[in-house]
This record gives sequence, C-alpha cells and structure tokens, in this order.
Amino acid sequence: MNLQIEIILLVFSVLFFISILSRKASSKFGVPALLLFLTVGMLCGSDGLGIEFENFHIANSIGTISLCIILFSGGLDTKTSEIRPIVAQGVVLATLGVFLTAIITGVIIWWFLGETMASAGIGLLTSLLLASTMASTDSASVFSILRSKNLQLKNNLRPMLELESGSNDPMAYVLVITFIDIIKLSAAPNYWTVGGILILQLLIGAALGFVLAKLAVKIINHIKIGNVSLYPILNFTFCIFIFSLTYFANGNGFLAVYIAGLVIGNSKFVNKRSSLNFFDGLAWLSQLIMFLTLGLLVNPHELVPIIIPGLIISFLMIFVSRPLTVFFCLLPFRKMSFRDKSFVSWVGLRGAVPIIFAIYPLVENVPNARLIFNIVFFCTLISLIVQGTSLPLIARWLKLVETPKKIKNLENFDVDFSNDIKSVITEIEITDNILQNGNKLLNMSLPENTLVVMVKRDDKYFVPTGKTSLKAKDKILIITDNHDALIETYKNLGVENV
Repeated sequence: MNLQIEIILLVFSVLFFISILSRKASSKFGVPALLLFLTVGMLCGSDGLGIEFENFHIANSIGTISLCIILFSGGLDTKTSEIRPIVAQGVVLATLGVFLTAIITGVIIWWFLGETMASAGIGLLTSLLLASTMASTDSASVFSILRSKNLQLKNNLRPMLELESGSNDPMAYVLVITFIDIIKLSAAPNYWTVGGILILQLLIGAALGFVLAKLAVKIINHIKIGNVSLYPILNFTFCIFIFSLTYFANGNGFLAVYIAGLVIGNSKFVNKRSSLNFFDGLAWLSQLIMFLTLGLLVNPHELVPIIIPGLIISFLMIFVSRPLTVFFCLLPFRKMSFRDKSFVSWVGLRGAVPIIFAIYPLVENVPNARLIFNIVFFCTLISLIVQGTSLPLIARWLKLVETPKKIKNLENFDVDFSNDIKSVITEIEITDNILQNGNKLLNMSLPENTLVVMVKRDDKYFVPTGKTSLKAKDKILIITDNHDALIETYKNLGVENV
C-alpha cells in the first residue's frame, strides 16, 4: 500500500522531534545522542512500532550523502593551526592504523567464529571484510561526542582524534570494496595491483579535494550573489560537486570532501560565519537522519543469536586490536606519553560509518551479508555504550582534561564574530553590586581594552556612552581582546566566571 506523502512527513517529523529530545537527554545523562538516535529508529522499526523499512539501496544512498556532509562540516570546523603539530600521527592512524586494525580484527574474527559459529561458514576473506567495515573510527561519533561534551584535552589530542576520524574512512572504504570484489571474483587477486589502486584513489581524492576547494574559495569571493542567504547553499553545492567529480575521476570522494572542508574552512571567504553555522546544523540533521534510517533497518530479534559472539568481538576490538594498532603506529612518536596513547586507543568509536559500510555486502549480495550487518550493528551499539559514555571519565582518570575557559553564552544579543577576529564577546547582567561605585558606565572598573558596546533594557537595545545611566537587570554586551582580559573584567566587576 502506498503511503501518502503527508503521512510520511508526519511520521518523520515526530521521529525528528523525539530524536531532538533525546539529544537533550543525552547531555543530561551522559549518553551519546547518536546512540539514542539509533535506539529511536530501532523502537520504531519492524520489531517496535511496526514501520517496515528494508530498502538497503535507499539506506546506502542516505548514508553516503549524510557522511559526505558530516565529513565536509568536520573539515570546516577544524583549524589547520591545531592539526599541524599532529598531522603525521593522524595520517599514520588513518592509513596504516586502519589497515592493521582490519587485518588483526579479521584474523581474530575468523578464528573465533570458526570456533563458535562454524555453521555460518565464515571464511578468512569474509572475516576480513567484516573487520574492514569496522576498521575506521566513526567521524560522526567522534565529532559529536567530543564537541557536545566540550572536552578540552591536553597535548593536542582532540584535533588528532578528529583528524584521524575525519580522514580514515577512505582507507576503510577501499578495503571494504576490495574484499567484496575479491569474494565475488572467487579468485586470488594481484595484491600489488590492489595496493596500487588503493594508493591511487587516495592520492586522486586528496589532490582533487585540495585543488577544487581552492577554486571554490575564489569563486565564492568573486561571484556576486544578491541574496546573502544563498552563500551557504553555494558551499553545499561545492561539497556535493567535489564528492561526485572525485568519484567519476576514480578517486576517493570521502577524503576529497574532508580535505575540501579543511581548505575552505581555513580560508577567508564571503559570509563565512553563516556558512559554518549552516553546515553545523546540516551535519546534525544528517546524523539524525542517518542514524534513524540505520536504526529502522535492523530487526532486533536477529541480534539475539549473535549477542555472545558480538560481545566478545566488541571487547576484543576495544581491548586488543585497537590498542595494539595505536601503540604500534605511534611507536615513532616518542613525545607522546603512555597516557596519551591509552586515551587514543580508547577513542576507537564505531558509529554510522561501519553500519553504512556493512550495507555494501547486502547491496552486492555477498554471502553471509546479513550476518555481517547484524554483527557490525551490535558492535556499534556496544562501542557507543562502553566507549562513548565513558570518554569524559577516562580522560579525567588519565589526567588529560584541561579546565575550559568558560564564557557566558549570549542569550540576549544575537550577534557573532568571525573566527578571524580574535576578540572575545560576552554578556553580563547588571547587579546592585556592580553599581555600588555609581550607576554611570564610566564608573565601572573596566580594563582599557574592554568596551561595553550595547545595552539591553527590558525589550529595548541602545548603544551606551560613558555618561549612560545603568540600572539593575540591564544586560550589557562586552567586547574585549582575549580571555585574560575577560577574566580581569569579571574580577573587577565582581562577576562569577560562568
């Protein structure tokens, strides 16, 4: 029976609303929002409310588009000044690390399933394919958990983890496609040829992502668009264009869009702030749609038979293959401490990407494809539950958390500055204590490099002068040079640093 578009829209709007509420609950209870998105999808699926969704081709397309947007957005938000000191570590983890994780995990799965699920007929190649789908850390999970938890990590760990997760999907993608082709051919491949193709795809993706991003910045800065709201759409157009063109050039589109986002995000272009805010919201929407869709795909009753092997595989990946890979790959980087490497080992988060990659065998009708999908889905749930919920705790336990410099978020002034402007803005509510030396603005003890640029009184806004009389409960918008000047301002006014 064909559903009316109005019913479909109603269902999706309700699912979106529930998922957004789950995002709020995740902040309160420390549960990753992405796990709750998946759970909402599962509860609304065939074993829950009865929404039937078994179209793996559509799910694959949704996942591909969503991942493209998430990677581009992640690149936009990453500062090259932050990743420059750790680019070597990130690249090694994103390439050699993914390869070693796939091989070590594949051998473990082959041995273990052969001992416990011999009836499944899982061979070494199928085990390597299964491991390859889970070999990369998930960019959506890493970006959202690290940023939503606002973890301030020492020793450049956060940019390194974000660089790894944003750039390691291409390697896993190539491994998955390669093993699918090998299994379908049922013949031993020329591994040198396979390796050459893999490297070529990565090089083409990196080169096109860089060149096309530079071209995009020039076009954005020189094209004259009457409506400024179209600039974020123009950036979105370049994102999709770069991904698609790289695909037809036989390069890796995922790597291309991440590098393109990195280049564009660190360039100066027209209406940059609106584009960054647009992609931040679009990335969250993409994650929401992607995780809801993947949750609808799974039939929870099919996960019951693989609970025991799924748990063992999950914990072997968390405590064996990921740590072995990380410590081996980071062996040349002796400045990194044991605690740093241990935390990097723990942030082997799985998420939507492994599930999307696990759809490929289903689309290609690879033997045991459904078993692969179910195991990957179950391992993703375990990763989000065990690793995702414990990241702040592990970081504090390893003493890798820095005390963040807190700034009161703007609630009464809808203004924002470009990241290129190094000034700091905040708002303060006037109290009787602040006015004890006089109610004139000039009576306030402000550092020389701090200005009050606007006042909100009730529902009215005005620009003050030194002779402006202030009243209790007025809100003032302050701009100052840096965090140190802001702290001095708080101290002079007797305001708590919140």
